[in-house]
Amino acid sequence: MTANFMTPSRTLSINMNRTLGEFSGAFADLGTFLPLVLGLIALNQFSPQGIFFGFGLFALAIAVFYRRPIPVQPMKVISALVIAQGLTPGIMQASAMLMGAILLLLAVSGAITWLSKQISQAISVGIQFAIGIQLLMMGGHMMTITPLVGFGAFALIFMCRFTPLRYVSMPLVLVAGMCWQYYLQGSDAHFSFNQTPWQLHWPLLDDWAQALTLLVLPQLAMTLTNAVIATSVVAKEKFPTEAERFTPKAFATSSGLANLLLAPFGAIAMCHGAGGLAVQYHFGARRLWAPMIFGLSCIAIALSWGESVAWLLSLIPMAVLGALLSIAGLQLAWSRRLLDGRPFCMTVIGTTAVVSLAVNPAAGLLAGLILEFCRSRWELIQTIR
Repeated sequence: MTANFMTPSRTLSINMNRTLGEFSGAFADLGTFLPLVLGLIALNQFSPQGIFFGFGLFALAIAVFYRRPIPVQPMKVISALVIAQGLTPGIMQASAMLMGAILLLLAVSGAITWLSKQISQAISVGIQFAIGIQLLMMGGHMMTITPLVGFGAFALIFMCRFTPLRYVSMPLVLVAGMCWQYYLQGSDAHFSFNQTPWQLHWPLLDDWAQALTLLVLPQLAMTLTNAVIATSVVAKEKFPTEAERFTPKAFATSSGLANLLLAPFGAIAMCHGAGGLAVQYHFGARRLWAPMIFGLSCIAIALSWGESVAWLLSLIPMAVLGALLSIAGLQLAWSRRLLDGRPFCMTVIGTTAVVSLAVNPAAGLLAGLILEFCRSRWELIQTIR
């Protein structure tokens, strides 16, 4: 009988791959994180210390509570609208606190649990597919800024997934992109350094009204579908033995508390994300170390913010961030159900995805629920007959 054991070199190799995977996965979601965060700092004069410190504390809390690589991201709709419309930090702060209160109310009342139970696997796959395609398209647009760098980075990362370099491809591409950017611009920083002091303040009365109508209502559908329900589905798929910890109620609670407690200290609207979880897992993140590394890095940036830190972040090419975002979209969009689903399930998946892309994820969710309801009524009538 042959002894079943691993040699020290084999054990060292496995541990090294795991460590590299956690480190690589910690920064795999920068494609959604950095463009929005840097935009708020450079264009809207947000306090960088407050933003990075908020993300750091949120990520550390997530690491301790979930002990898995659950991502933390800016709320995309709110952040994009704030940048596009030149809104103030007070309006962002009010929107974050309102979102936090709504998410906690949905979690405590059980409404989010009820809603998640009405969603079939086909609806979930359709929503994930639509969100994945949206991320892929956003990433593709960013890659066209510098096509050679962007599409080259995407191709390299994609091909490395079939090689032992899978877990180091992301940091290698990121460093190579920064070196290329430095070669092009030298020491000339293209990042608008923000000297806005880190201070505590409370939103004005008018800020609350604008936040509710301009930001919260458009964001709510995306948060419920992508940051709560879809993230729960992906987390249960990646970590099936701990599925009871990754409920929609848990994700609504953690996002709600983070926004409600950290927004007064300068944090922006934050949430989880199915795409972020997919790409972090793809690059090797498996345990609490990935969010721990990310959180500590954000706190270090907040405490050491200055010209040199801003310049260093400006070296990350937007095209490379687009490649990471596209990889996240690809990972989220793909599902085995797209190949082996039954005809009706494929109809639900397709309808949900198309409506989500054409309108928004909330409309796609409603379309899928209507189809599933019609099917259940039809099956009931057939049984009675």
